Amino acid sequence: MTQDQSWTFQCQAMMDFMVEHRRRPSKHRLEEHQMLNWFKQQKKMLAKGKLKPERVERFMRLLALADQCLRKNQYSM
Repeated sequence: MTQDQSWTFQCQAMMDFMVEHRRRPSKHRLEEHQMLNWFKQQKKMLAKGKLKPERVERFMRLLALADQCLRKNQYSM
């Protein structure tokens, strides 16, 4: 598997997870750590301008989906 294929697979897995569970991966669940760490690393790469141009558009769609899956504070009014 090439690096581009691996990146695409990871991005799609993250999208599928958020659509299915309607939330972002949790830092409190060990089985979700790899996905969460990948997501945080890609955000850092994007902020530094080091994310490949062909990946930026797809990652922006992932970020938009992640914004819809923000955790709600059950105690807020």
